[in-house]
Amino acid sequence: MEVKKAVVGIVFVAVMSGHGVSLDLKIDQALVTLHNTLSQHNVSILYLSDYCYKCLYQVLMHAETQEGDNPTNSSAIVSVLFPLTFQIVVGDEQNYSVICSHYDSYGEFGHYSIWVHSASSKELISNLSCSYTTDQAPVNSYIPIAVAVTVIIGLIFIYVAGCYVYRMKCTQRSVQQLLGTPAHSASTELAPVNNADVSAKATNPKSRRLRSLDTFRGLALTIMVFVNYGGGSYWFFEHAPWNGLTVADLVMPWFVFIIGTSVALSFSAMLRRGIPRLQLLRKLTWRTIILLLIGAFFINYGPADGPLSWERARIPGVLQRLGFTYFVVALMETCFARKDLKQYADRIWAPVREILIYWPEWTCIIILEILWLCLTFLLPVPGCPTGYLGAGGIGDDGKFSNCTGGAAGYIDKRLLGTNHIYNWPTCKKLYHTTEPFDPEGVLGTINSIVMAFIGLQAGKIILIYRPNNFSILKRFLIWAILLGIISAVLTKCSREEGFIPVNKNLWSLSFITTTGCFSFILLSLMYCVIDMKEWWGGEPFIFPGMNSIFVYVGHSILGGYFPFSWEMKYESTHAERLLQDLVGTAVWVFIAYLLYRKRFFLKI
Repeated sequence: MEVKKAVVGIVFVAVMSGHGVSLDLKIDQALVTLHNTLSQHNVSILYLSDYCYKCLYQVLMHAETQEGDNPTNSSAIVSVLFPLTFQIVVGDEQNYSVICSHYDSYGEFGHYSIWVHSASSKELISNLSCSYTTDQAPVNSYIPIAVAVTVIIGLIFIYVAGCYVYRMKCTQRSVQQLLGTPAHSASTELAPVNNADVSAKATNPKSRRLRSLDTFRGLALTIMVFVNYGGGSYWFFEHAPWNGLTVADLVMPWFVFIIGTSVALSFSAMLRRGIPRLQLLRKLTWRTIILLLIGAFFINYGPADGPLSWERARIPGVLQRLGFTYFVVALMETCFARKDLKQYADRIWAPVREILIYWPEWTCIIILEILWLCLTFLLPVPGCPTGYLGAGGIGDDGKFSNCTGGAAGYIDKRLLGTNHIYNWPTCKKLYHTTEPFDPEGVLGTINSIVMAFIGLQAGKIILIYRPNNFSILKRFLIWAILLGIISAVLTKCSREEGFIPVNKNLWSLSFITTTGCFSFILLSLMYCVIDMKEWWGGEPFIFPGMNSIFVYVGHSILGGYFPFSWEMKYESTHAERLLQDLVGTAVWVFIAYLLYRKRFFLKI
């Protein structure tokens, strides 16, 4: 790769000095120092991040020729999130020679040195060599999260053991003697709430609320709150720079999946109660408007140019996408759902039963997915190759620097304008992009609808095969396997080399099939443990799961206030950041628990 095409600078914080200085390192950073012992050559270091696909090498730092007997030093701060490849070169950007190349993963707060030597006084290129030393050992940045996981597992064990001991007959007799109450009264009034009934009390006893679905929703929301608060500044709790999948990338598609499942169950129940379809249409329209207004006015809106100014307000957003996705899926269900599902199911061949019953909805979804594929791979984008899915910037050898997101980015800029979409995409830092790109944009919303439809199939499986729990689990696993196979084919089981890589920013087809596979697996486990075996009542996740709108809006608006955050004394460690984010998340779970006890559930 040609260095003259590279953007001079560094993605991370870089500081150069003539004789070496002490630099203050922050979290996820290391110090690299270049020592030039050559008297006839200037030396430079070029770097390339392992996660940056087909990127140009960037200039990290220079070191001038040695002055007298003292080597010339130059230092730079680099990120330790991903492995780096260093090329040590002599010459200028137009004409240079590579002395050596070094690939390594650097540790947090570590100090590293690279020495450039010559085997003779003539300093021919063939005589030059490099050596590498570790001046200060890095710290283990994963100790805080290991401690946190250990503590959480310990608390779970204590809770389970405490409940078991409390329900023992000898414990009940002791409680009876201590309080002077009959055994049945003591066990009924004082024993912990039965896990099997934890959510049923909050709803109509006649309803058959799927507790595993509330728990699934609550788990996704809890993780979302945690990662939105920072996730302890660990890279796997942040969104992937472009292609790939992290923990943070899972929660949004899980939410969308749950929307589809909830629509199938709730609309079926309302139709069985005889609610007119026109009334359902009014209900879903009102709910969509509320979600859009909350997203636009409370979450996205920031009067940077003065009150009521929308000159730079972001139009897309998480709630906007959820609202529109809900509208489309609920509208299809209102139009095509059947009241008496069982009588139709028994007439259709079992392997394709949940598909053929709702063939009009499948037709709509297939048309939407064909539209996404055609726009993504056939829409001409000025200055960009047709079907481009890359991040632009310095990726793809810098040939398409202004093509971030391809057709998806182009459509958003044309429809919404550059001032009304997200200006800090996850690829900006690593790929040096300059174009805005919105991960909740127009084109990706099509696949969000498809993801919700996958969740809708889960709900229909429950409706068709209830009360045969084994058949429900079997169908869930079949769908998980099918979606997993599709993902493997689309991605070629690789991060970058597939036909359609997994990409949360684009909401690519492989992204929804992959996360759909995970959703079916996770829902299967929860359905088995919670609804079938009744081994677990879903605590504590079921509490935020039953008040998801309140918790999501609340954590988005109040996240910058105590006790959800505070001014940290030790900002350069993961420990306090992780503690703050865990405390903030736990406070919202506790608030949801209090609301559950008060029977307060925010509905729209």
